[in-house]
Amino acid sequence: MEQHELIPHLFRNEYRKIVSVLCKLFGIAHIETAEDITSDTFLLAAETWGIRGLPENPTAWLYFVAKNKAINHLKRNGLFRDKIAPQIAPKEEAEEMTIDLSEQAIEDSQLQMMFAICHPAIGQEAQVGLALRILCGFGIEEIADAFLSGKETINKRLFRAKEKLRTEAVTIALPGRDEIGRRMDTVITMLYLLFNEGYYSQSQNVQLRKDLCWEAMRLTRLLLDNPLTNRPEVNALFSLMCFHASRFESRTDASGEIVLYEEQDEHSWDQELITQGNYYLNLAATGATVTRYHLEAGIAFWHTIKTDLNGKWAQILQLYNHLLSIHYSPIAALNRTYALARVKGAAAGIAEAEQLNLGGSHLYHLLLGELYKDGDKRKSLHHLEQAMSLARSAPEKRLIASKIAALQQ
Repeated sequence: MEQHELIPHLFRNEYRKIVSVLCKLFGIAHIETAEDITSDTFLLAAETWGIRGLPENPTAWLYFVAKNKAINHLKRNGLFRDKIAPQIAPKEEAEEMTIDLSEQAIEDSQLQMMFAICHPAIGQEAQVGLALRILCGFGIEEIADAFLSGKETINKRLFRAKEKLRTEAVTIALPGRDEIGRRMDTVITMLYLLFNEGYYSQSQNVQLRKDLCWEAMRLTRLLLDNPLTNRPEVNALFSLMCFHASRFESRTDASGEIVLYEEQDEHSWDQELITQGNYYLNLAATGATVTRYHLEAGIAFWHTIKTDLNGKWAQILQLYNHLLSIHYSPIAALNRTYALARVKGAAAGIAEAEQLNLGGSHLYHLLLGELYKDGDKRKSLHHLEQAMSLARSAPEKRLIASKIAALQQ
């Protein structure tokens, strides 16, 4: 790998690891210090490697420099005196202090950081933003792209979130068993939202959307790898992610146009991810509680079967009924109406959809345009035109335009 490719690759993979360990060392009040030291390390790498060439082990070089920068920083200010010095024996010299960047220490730090940034004092968008920045190593521009927002807005949001964690004196540590139980729902929700930012993103950057999904799955694996956090609902969430990710490549064609589910080529679905999804869904069944993630994973499972076998759509409809009874959301209710139409016919789907009163959603009008097309072309065209006026992304507008054209012909 060439140097101009290596540094961005290392930044994406190693930045988050170094930041997490240094955040754990310095404390939540000094997140910016951890970020600055890590950024300085990569800046020095770019300068030094350009002159002297690549070191034999670039990753080890980064860890060595980051450790030295962190120790020098601690020596220069009160952090060492107040936080580190009391924890080491008097006979030990500061120079002998170690900063553990082993694989286990990195995973532990990231897991602990996950619980810290999911503190209830900050909102869900801020939690996802901090996860992208600190736990995933995403740049501000990438985060802004993911949220379809400006860099200034993202910077302000992250700054306010860090200030809130600072004023709340949040500690970076894995909570006790009882507290973990209370905080798990927040952590899982953050990971669920992080995955959705990638899977349902309006961003045109396909690689970014994939990276968001893979990072959400990587962080979920950290929960699965720890006995205290490996719970049925986490297995259900990971199963859901596997099923969705298995169809990621087939959702758009070579030119970036949207490919609807019925038109997707099931041979392009990732069978290895589907197998993993089944494995973790089976593990999720060991608990006594059925969560929204269990039900959504079940729905996603049936979508990995293209043919209508064993009453597929009836099974999906039942799962949606259960899901809405424990966790109502407008999009789930809308999706249920499509399943209802597949089971009981378009008229039943239309009657249910129109009761939802979701006229401000392009997806609502797109669904009704589809359900009306064989019975009332005038109403179908009206809803498709409404969907066109409400859609935000160019690929969605092109999809709707193609449907309008087909209907007019």
